[in-house]
Amino acid sequence: MDINEEGELWVKGPQVMQGYLNNADATAETIPEDGWLRTGDIARIDADGYMFIVDRLKELIKYNGFQVAPAELEATLLAMDRVTDAAVIGLPNDLAGELPIAFVICADGGPDEASIHAHFNENLATYKQLHQIRFVDEIPKSASGKILRRFLRDQVAAED
Repeated sequence: MDINEEGELWVKGPQVMQGYLNNADATAETIPEDGWLRTGDIARIDADGYMFIVDRLKELIKYNGFQVAPAELEATLLAMDRVTDAAVIGLPNDLAGELPIAFVICADGGPDEASIHAHFNENLATYKQLHQIRFVDEIPKSASGKILRRFLRDQVAAED
């Protein structure tokens, strides 16, 4: 892997679990025969050798064959003035696989949908564009502050 290239983090050593109890299929999927454990974390290593966990593999949005990290789209939103919180999920789509949609909380005078789209057009590749923006009052989070994406997916599914 090249410097700053993103990929799944695999680990190996005596500290790695031996497998899942009574679940050979899950063990084979997580720990291939060579003993490496597939963590499911997307990581990158910078030029100084520091590793950064940037997302979870299962949370990646698959859009037209591209993998889009929700964390990158959320960071792009949070870089905008008066955006106070954001979450991005993939909305199932028969043609594209999934479409990135955002849930955004703005302070008074925050950006509107058009200015968010313009910001994304200026800063991200075409396959990383948002297909829907929903302005909300709250982003569901765990006690530790992790976005509860399943609640957002359930909310969208309930609307259909």
